[in-house]
Amino acid sequence: MKAEALFWQQCSQAVTADGSVDAQRLMELVIATYRVHESDYDEIERSAETLLRENHALRGNMSALSQAFDGQQRLFEIILNNLPLGLSVFDADQRLTLSNIRFGQLFGLTQADVTPGATIADLIDKMRGSEGTGSKPGRRAGRHSSAAVKSSGIRRREWLMDDGRIIQSMVTILADGSNIAIHADITEDRKAAERIAYLAHHDPLTGLPNRIHFREQVDSALAERKRDEQIALIHLNLDRFKSINNMMGVSAGDTILQQVAARIRASAGSENTLARLGSDEFAILQTGRQQPWNVTALAEQIRRELSEPFLHGEKHMELSVSMGIAVAPGDGDETDMLLKNAGVALSHAKADGRKRERFFAGEMEAQMQLRHALEADLRAAIEKEEFELHYQPLYDLSQRRICGFEALIRWNHPIRGRVAPIDFIPLAEEVGLIVDIGRWVLRRACNDAVEWPEDIKVAVNVSAMQFSSSDLTRDVGEALAAASLSPLRLELEITESVLMENLGEVLPILHALKERGIRISMDDFGTGYSSLSYLSSFPFDKIKIDKSFVNDIVDNKEAHAIMHAIILLGDALGMRVTVEGVETAAQLALLECEECDEIQGYHISRPRPALDVPHLLSLPPKNGGVMHLPRC
Repeated sequence: MKAEALFWQQCSQAVTADGSVDAQRLMELVIATYRVHESDYDEIERSAETLLRENHALRGNMSALSQAFDGQQRLFEIILNNLPLGLSVFDADQRLTLSNIRFGQLFGLTQADVTPGATIADLIDKMRGSEGTGSKPGRRAGRHSSAAVKSSGIRRREWLMDDGRIIQSMVTILADGSNIAIHADITEDRKAAERIAYLAHHDPLTGLPNRIHFREQVDSALAERKRDEQIALIHLNLDRFKSINNMMGVSAGDTILQQVAARIRASAGSENTLARLGSDEFAILQTGRQQPWNVTALAEQIRRELSEPFLHGEKHMELSVSMGIAVAPGDGDETDMLLKNAGVALSHAKADGRKRERFFAGEMEAQMQLRHALEADLRAAIEKEEFELHYQPLYDLSQRRICGFEALIRWNHPIRGRVAPIDFIPLAEEVGLIVDIGRWVLRRACNDAVEWPEDIKVAVNVSAMQFSSSDLTRDVGEALAAASLSPLRLELEITESVLMENLGEVLPILHALKERGIRISMDDFGTGYSSLSYLSSFPFDKIKIDKSFVNDIVDNKEAHAIMHAIILLGDALGMRVTVEGVETAAQLALLECEECDEIQGYHISRPRPALDVPHLLSLPPKNGGVMHLPRC
């Protein structure tokens, strides 16, 4: 359309000061426009240019223009009717003087309709469409006398045809009231522009407003808020949605997201504004006077809707959602502040264990600042290696001796003092620092273990991110090589969440590690939903029963029966069984009678610094107190 607009702008330059038309200039413009759009008529162009060179003296008004081409009428018609644009010329009485074939085609007019002398009004009545709302005056034509400028100018008109096409006309009104117009089908251009405008404000996957559009709607709602009205903003985030993409693929994840959007839309209703802010993030804007009750009810409704399994083919997927809520004006009367505070509340909901909603509170901001400070300190701790490892013994009940140690990280902050793992490990996982920390733990544990007797192994916990965000096989290999430690002495402990993140990606890594002689253990067995199914997917060397199953095994028959069943299961599958959290002699005695393989817990020893390991290994059973275990 730029070339067409330029052509129309230049058309006015063919009008001389006395209101007549410069025929040569007009012909040059017709040919120039033709050249922009077509390249298959070189011979015609050359002939037309020759004609122009031989007719430098041609000047005159509208009637003179027709006479000027008397001897070359056929050549002029070829040029005119092969233009990709419609062209029409009307005299001062608004009667058609000249048009090309494309003009009639665009407006659905027959050859009989467009005969010279037809009035504009007659043609409008016969065309298959009507004038649209896009018509408006254009920029006035230049190079006119002051008298001519008053009556001449450029106007843009749009026509909506019955078949859905949009025709745009650029009309130059000359000083004597006559006009020249170029007409183009802009349907595809208009659709493309509308599509671009739509995508600029909407999410293409779900069709929901995007972050930009949502901000505009929040701006508008806050600006129009009545004095007694409250505006609630919910920031939603699907819990561990990345695992679905990893397990089922991005296409399946997109399908699930569309289903999620549909369910949230149904819960939110048409009176609330729903938007998709990012991959698995959504937001809802709710206005009204009964807050926080309305937004609480809405959050509960969304939770119920999303608790139902999602279907993809024959697979059933379960999702949960965390929500942060901020209410204006109390939590902010500006868009940025309201969005920030809802995000802060969401972070607290996720930090508190996910699957819940949290309203913003003033103290959350201070807590977030502390959290950011802790994150900065954690990054510095990695660079300065402010960590150390403590080791908790693994005790072999059949051999009645320590057979290995589990490496447990400790952070000695120069100002905060000892920082508990529960306070920084979840943060490290959330911000991606766990990969660097895990790599350091591997190297340090291997370096420490090489100083122990050769029959003592070391167990190291591995997070899900070390499988997805690093080359774990290489990291393990480098740690073993640097310490000259045998792979047979290294044991890697993984939780069910590692397999949930991406079973297809994790299993090849586990097999590669196992082929090198490294032992693989499933930690916290029994605390997940699918532990049994994962036991059949990979030949684990060991399963570690979570300490929550140990607490009541002495006094609770059901707990005892569950423990008995798990030990039998491990034996049947050829996997050693380690029971964590053993704290009493009675628990230990019962587990020995059940022929459990290993135990771990405070009854044997608390985690101790690496310097204490030789002392623990040197304690004889008869002098070690807890090392002297009773027989069944």
